[in-house]
Amino acid sequence: MAQLSPAMRALVQPHLVDIEPYDPKFTPTSINLSANENTYPLPAGVRDAIDAALASTPLNRYPDPLSGELRAELARWHGLEPEQVCVGNGGDELLFNVLLAFGGRGRALVTCPPDFSEYAFFASLVETETLSVARDPESFAPRVDDLVRAAQTANLVIVTSPNNPTGDLFPLDAVERLCDACPGIVLVDEAYGEFADEGTSAVPLLARHGNLVVLKTLSKAFGAAGIRCGYVLAAPDVIEVFSAVRQIYSVNVLTQATALAAVRARDVYAPVVAQIRAERERLRAALSSLLARTAPEPLGRVWPSQGNFLLVRVPEAGNVRERLRDEYSILVRDFSYAPGLSNCLRITVGTPEENDAVLAALTELLEEDAS
Repeated sequence: MAQLSPAMRALVQPHLVDIEPYDPKFTPTSINLSANENTYPLPAGVRDAIDAALASTPLNRYPDPLSGELRAELARWHGLEPEQVCVGNGGDELLFNVLLAFGGRGRALVTCPPDFSEYAFFASLVETETLSVARDPESFAPRVDDLVRAAQTANLVIVTSPNNPTGDLFPLDAVERLCDACPGIVLVDEAYGEFADEGTSAVPLLARHGNLVVLKTLSKAFGAAGIRCGYVLAAPDVIEVFSAVRQIYSVNVLTQATALAAVRARDVYAPVVAQIRAERERLRAALSSLLARTAPEPLGRVWPSQGNFLLVRVPEAGNVRERLRDEYSILVRDFSYAPGLSNCLRITVGTPEENDAVLAALTELLEEDAS
């Protein structure tokens, strides 16, 4: 990041002088498997329903500030009341809002890295201390006992299930332990939850824990990253706080119309999700076989995943990522900068053709390096 000018350094809040913005490391390529997007086309009929909804949406009026119709549909889906739902401009807005509302100077957030870097970034924006309880360095399993101890004096805990970038689930019994231990809010980020096994969502726990918040998004399984629509599920009094601190009209009319059409058609996404799950296992098996030949552990490894991505360790990951981009026009994400993720790439599970292309390219590169 370029340094702020002397004039801006003098004007900006002191704690923001050296802030580092989130960088998705995007470069235009033919195949983009770097952002965990759903690269499949929309299911049959969904695009027509969305187009019809957009065509009938007036643009001269402000949007419903609380996304009433969408909120009600999301509540029906999850077996909750509309008062337990808050819709936001992507999950990112809601993550920022939870820290804005429940964090702040003199307060602490507990995280479980390696995880989504935006948690700590948003905490820094609102002067919230981040207490990191690192995962097991080999398996990346969360250290639940340590997390529970840290939660006892925290104002906010954020865990991810499935976790980005490691792909593992956060155990539901551990979620309950955190809710019991933490005097503040426990947020479970389930952005990738639709790709996980059935019965692994924390949503049913809302009935027993008034300080639990579950974050969802339409960016992943619904293939709607471009519309920026996420939502949180929680007790009504928690949702009232989200509603109070949210930006006015943050979810525009086109996003609300598109999201409502997609959520109403939610059942037709099941075959796409099933295919991504099947491709995830095929890709994992192929990568494991490739690494066994070219870079056995500890140099190479593929971790199991419940998301739509795989975490893969390869020798000289930075160089591999650059060659994939420059020689094969394939973009993946290099996580080598993150503590504990040396030489790790995160590869989104794409279409069969995209997965075949990345497998062929990696085979050429790793076999060349191994020879």
